[in-house]
Amino acid sequence: MTSNNMPDPSGPAVRRRLPGDETPEEQIATFIRVDQAGEYGARRIYEGQLAVLGENHPKSATIRHMYDQELHHLQTFDQMLLERRVRPTALQPLWHVAGFALGAATALMGEKAAMACTVAVEEVIDEHYAKQSAALGPDEAPLKETIEQFRAEELEHRDTGLAEGAEETPGYEVLVTGIKAGSRLAIWLSERV
Repeated sequence: MTSNNMPDPSGPAVRRRLPGDETPEEQIATFIRVDQAGEYGARRIYEGQLAVLGENHPKSATIRHMYDQELHHLQTFDQMLLERRVRPTALQPLWHVAGFALGAATALMGEKAAMACTVAVEEVIDEHYAKQSAALGPDEAPLKETIEQFRAEELEHRDTGLAEGAEETPGYEVLVTGIKAGSRLAIWLSERV
């Protein structure tokens, strides 16, 4: 940077850390903490849906498949928490209850509402994982690869929800907007607490 705070024309502008900005290590810890919390919440959503719909429901195999992938994601981030000595969010007990309640409530509204829940959550997670992936440098290639793999699976879940008639849910736009707002709030809180 030149003395007048203009970028130096001889090289790219480098963003300087500001007071309160996370260090790269803190940023990675935040990514892992919030991703583990999100996958935990997703697991609980599907558990709530399965508890209401039951194992014999025509959509239970579809939900079970998504649940199994979320469980794998959760186990991966659980391992990262341990390996990198990252503390989990203190809000996990809240996500335990809220995730199950969201899954159960949408399943009580019907199978299409359960699928609308999946669409809403997965669209938020897609945005979230895309931002994380873009922020990761080559020194975090394995984490970036994991996030991209999981992001692809989350998009598969969204597409499944759409194919299963999510948009046919009465009040679809209102339901999805509310779930997205709640999901974004959960991400924001889990990054900080």
